[in-house]
This record gives sequence, C-alpha cells and structure tokens, in this order.
Amino acid sequence: MNKHFAQETFSCEKYYIYYFQGEVPEELAADHSHFIGNWQEEGFSFLFFSAPADDIVDAVPAADSTCVFIDQYEMTSEQWHGEEIRSYTTGCFSVSPPWKIAFVNQPGIKHLLLDPGVVFGTGRHQTTSDCLGYIEYLFNNETIDSVVDMGTGTGLLAIGAAAMGCRKILALDFNRLAVKTALNNIRLNAFEDSILAIQARAEDYIFQDADLLVANIHYDVMKKLLETRGFYRKKWVILSGLLRSEAEKVVSNIEQQGVIIVDRVCHDGVWNTILGKNQK
Repeated sequence: MNKHFAQETFSCEKYYIYYFQGEVPEELAADHSHFIGNWQEEGFSFLFFSAPADDIVDAVPAADSTCVFIDQYEMTSEQWHGEEIRSYTTGCFSVSPPWKIAFVNQPGIKHLLLDPGVVFGTGRHQTTSDCLGYIEYLFNNETIDSVVDMGTGTGLLAIGAAAMGCRKILALDFNRLAVKTALNNIRLNAFEDSILAIQARAEDYIFQDADLLVANIHYDVMKKLLETRGFYRKKWVILSGLLRSEAEKVVSNIEQQGVIIVDRVCHDGVWNTILGKNQK
C-alpha cells in the first residue's frame, strides 16, 4: 500500500447547500472560508459549504443579476449521498474513505482511498464495482499501457487502473467540481505521475490514443461516442451505466462495427456493464 497519502478531505458531517438558477461564477464564493464547491448542471448551481453562509443568498444576485436564488438546504453527508460512506472490497480492490481506512489482510489486495466529497458516487454502485472487475481482469490477462476514463466523477476507476500498474491514464469529466474531486483523490493515492485529470467533454477527446476506454456515463453521451471513429481505435472498451434497453442498442451498434462482446454483466438486474474488444 502506498504510504504517501495526503490528509485533505472534501467530505464533512453536514452540508449547507444554496441552490441558484443560473451558472454562478465560482469566484463569487471561492473566498468564503467554508466553501466546498460549486456543482453546475443544466443552467443551475448548487453551492456547498461546511458551515452556514447565508450572506451568499444576497451576494450572488448582487454580483450577477442573471443568477436567481431558489432555495437552501441543510443535510448530512449520508442524506446527500443516500448512503453511508464506508469501506468496501470488490475483487482485488479495497476502497476506503481517508478518515477510516480498512486494511484487508488478503494476498494481492490493493488499497484505495476515496473521498467523494459532494460528487455523487461513494464507489459502491453496481456499475462501479463491475467496471473495477473488468479492469482487474484486463490488467491480469492483457497488456494495457494506456487508459482513457470518460466521465471520471470521483476518479475511482482511473485510480483503480493506476493501482493495477498503468502509468498513462487520462481522466476527464465535463463537471468542474467532479474534476476537482478526482484530483483530490488522485493526490490522496499518490498517483499524480500516472493520471492526468482534466475538465473536458468526452466527445472532444474520443480520438485520444489508448489501449482501454472506460465509459461509465449517461447513455445520451455514449451514443455520441459510438458515432465517432475514435471510439473504434481503442482495443478494449468497458461501457457501463446502461439500462437493459440501452445496453441492447449499444451491443447491436458496436457489433456491427466489428467489436466483439467479450462479456456482459447485470448483477443487480438493472445496470449493465459491457466488456468489448475492437478487432479493427
């Protein structure tokens, strides 16, 4: 296990959340001593603080009239994530929050630290576990020198690939707060030399050369990737976050383009994960 873990954490016991219509510029809150981050999505912003910051309700509209305050919330980390942030083991990976590390005394276990902060995903979703399972399989049976992780979120899948020995990983996400969280987790695990995390759209980097493409993303985004030549330049693909009907469409599409479906799992009866090999 790497001994150089940093101690910074993004998670806290309680969040104070301020909800605005409009994209609030992060600099309007960045100087606040309790500011955690700004989650922006589809024209709305959620400002997260570790302590009350009611002054932001007036400060943001005063600085940017296009931003309108809607509501504010106070909730625990468990309420926000919908579950407790705790350690778990899947395959050869033992994933722990940095404030409560679980050491699994089994041969070959790779200990990873994950602080999800306010980014959705504690690491225990079925799609994440299935992707990690395929990552473990590929690195144990194939030569994988480079990886692109699209929609990296907390960065866990990229970190899993680095833990398996990969030293050339591009992790990208369009959400700025997700990239910030992924960077923190990369530092926690001391993989700065192996993983480059950037804010970008998946379709803008689909032509990036890599032995393995990992995409645990929304189907609407994945459809766009499947229409590009860059997708079919990856020798291996792990595709997840797909409901059954979506997975059927993806399988039909990529098989027509010469991709062999090596395996497909749906352990919880809901979410599908696909392992494919490109023959072109």
